[in-house]
Order: sequence, then C-alpha cells, then structure tokens
Amino acid sequence: MPDIPLSEIDVSNPALYQDDSWHPLFQRLRQDSPVHRCEKSPYGPFWSVSKYDDIMAVELDHDTFSSSHALGGIRIEDQNERTAHPNFLRMDPPRHTAQRKTVAPIVSPTNLRNFEDTIRKRTSNVLDGLPTGQTIDWVSDVSIPLTTMMLATLFDFPWEDRNKLTYWSDVSVAEYDDPDSPVSSDEERVAELQRMAAYFDELWRERADAEPSQDLISMLAHGESTQSMPASEFIGNIGLLIVGGNDTTRNSMTGSVMFLHDNPDENRKLRENRDLIKTLVPEIIRYQSPVIHMRRTAKRDTELGGKKIAAGDKVVMWYLSGNMDDSAIDEPERFIVDRPNARRHLSFGAGIHRCVGDRLAEQQLRILWEEILDRKMEIIVEGKAQRLYSNFIRGIRNLPVTIKRDA
Repeated sequence: MPDIPLSEIDVSNPALYQDDSWHPLFQRLRQDSPVHRCEKSPYGPFWSVSKYDDIMAVELDHDTFSSSHALGGIRIEDQNERTAHPNFLRMDPPRHTAQRKTVAPIVSPTNLRNFEDTIRKRTSNVLDGLPTGQTIDWVSDVSIPLTTMMLATLFDFPWEDRNKLTYWSDVSVAEYDDPDSPVSSDEERVAELQRMAAYFDELWRERADAEPSQDLISMLAHGESTQSMPASEFIGNIGLLIVGGNDTTRNSMTGSVMFLHDNPDENRKLRENRDLIKTLVPEIIRYQSPVIHMRRTAKRDTELGGKKIAAGDKVVMWYLSGNMDDSAIDEPERFIVDRPNARRHLSFGAGIHRCVGDRLAEQQLRILWEEILDRKMEIIVEGKAQRLYSNFIRGIRNLPVTIKRDA
C-alpha cells in the first residue's frame, strides 16, 4: 500500500488506469478515507467515494447529488460547453425521466428477443472468420466489429458508414494528453462532433417525416419530450447513446478474454459447465468496470461517511473501486466464474441513472461466450494489452491473441 500522506493521494490521473496501477491507491482510500477530499488536482478539488455502500448512497440520492450539465455534468472535469452537450444522463428529474423513457423501448424484453438471432449470426460469422494459429488483435478483429454492427442496428444507421459510429465514440471520450487520441484539441473535437451532428441531422429529418419505427433516431424524432429538443441536446443524446452502446460491451468483450486466460482454473470450470455463462457475464462486467467513475455535484450541504460536503462540491463515485470493496463483495480481487450474487456490482450504476442498455450488453457477452464454447475455441493471449489513457473509460486499445480450435 502506498506510503504517502492521504492528503497527497489523487486518483484522477489517467495514467493510473492506462498502467493498471490504481489498485493500491484505492485500497488505501477504502481502508483509511472512504470519502476523501483531494484539494489539488488538474480538475480542481473533489471528493472521492471509494466504497460500495457510499457509492450506492450517492447514486440513490439524486435530490442531493445532481447530474445536471449546468452544475458540471457527470465527469470529474467540468463539462466544456463547446465539447460536451446536455443529454439525459446529464439531467435531473423530471427532464431526465422523460427523455430516458423515450429511448428505453429499444431494449425492451421483446426487442432483446428480436435481436437474439441477429447478434448470434453476426457473432458466428466473426468467430468463424478468425484465422487459426496466427496472431490477431482481439479488439479490432472481434470486439469492435461486433459492437459497431450492434450500434448500426440500434440507430438503423447506413451500413457502409457504420465505422463512423466507433470513431465518434472514441472522439467523444478522448483525452488530449493521449498521443494515440483521435483528436488533440477542443477545436478538433468540436469539428468532429459537428460532422457527427450534420450526419445525424439528415437521418433525423428522414425519420421525422416517416412513420415511427423501432430505432433510436426515430424514437427521438417522434418522442414527445425529444422531438423539439435544442440542437445541443440532440448532439448530446446522440453522443451518449453511441458511447453507451459501444464502450461497456466492447471493452468487456476484450476484458473477458484476458480474465479467462489469466485464470486457467476458472476457464476450465467454465468449459466443463457452460451453464456458468449466466454468472460469467456479470462477473466480467464487474471485473472490467468499463466506466471508471461518475461524478455528481452536491446541491446542498450534506454529510457522507462522516465527512461534511458543501453545496457545489464535486463528488466522484469510483465504480472501479466500489467493485473491489471486500466489505460488500467476497474476494473481490479474484475473478470467479461461478460467483454467488454475481450481479451485485456497480458497473451499470444504480437508481434512476442505471445504464439503460445493461441487458443488451449482457446479451451480447452471453452470446459471444456461447458461440466460443460451441466452437471449443481456445484463445491464447500473446502479449500485454494496450490500455486507454483515461480516468473515465477503462478501455483496451488492442490485445494480441492466437486462436486454437479442436480438430
């Protein structure tokens, strides 16, 4: 555990997550200062909430802890008006509730059943197209194609341009300090988001003039609470749906390969009993924690974990840490494919802001591993993963693997 004064701990540095060196700092915070004030950071002062129960308390008290764009939004850095636009995740009730309700039918149980065969066929085609005994990049060859195709389906997006969706997702969450970032300044990000807005505006107009259909653009164009929303909210909601539909699933698909490779006994357990997929999937999502943090802003003076929080203070919930809290989760540092209460994790958030697409993400992961097991594919990690430089998305840029198949 790091031997530095508590007052000097700052877990906002994106390098901690790129290097995967965050564990000891959060272990220290959970033990010695679960609600911790960092006075000096590149993002200004903020409170870190690192334990499961405290994070849940913030999540469920939206009357005290606001997600509002006007108060700074949902990320540790205050939202830049030029590059971050309002969306329903950056709203409090009642506007949040009305806009979320508009898009929720896309992941209704009926729609999920309708997606099943399409997802399975695409997954089968991708897996069957992988070469045997040759090093490939699991991210670019499997995770990105599968999530990009799903995004295109959700939006009923022109198929030939579907890779734009992944690119715009990467632009939306990029850190300028990252040398591999697709954009390196506000100006570049604004330009790309304007191109995204122009493309979607054309699709919006087409769908608004047509009969309502079961795709996200049509739902927004015909929804009572969204059909007349300002341009900034339109861009913000499109961006939110792209990132939300991409990052959780894409990075969990990649993380799953790493976790099972690194835990051969768990891998063997899964292959001997495929029924364990039902607990494997939420355990993957917990262990990956694809969204590292969410931020709230205190609307009034309050107390949390014995600390006095003032109105206007920035409060950051570190999902990554809460998912490793041994006071809430038994042996959290272990990856356990048959974990009891596997769905007890924070990766999707909780309360009114819980991820609207959680069941779809789980469905895609379930089908992926069903198809891998059906083919008796062995996935061998051949090198270290390249991780994303970010304190918001726990992303994986590439992962070299080779595929073995039973004859």
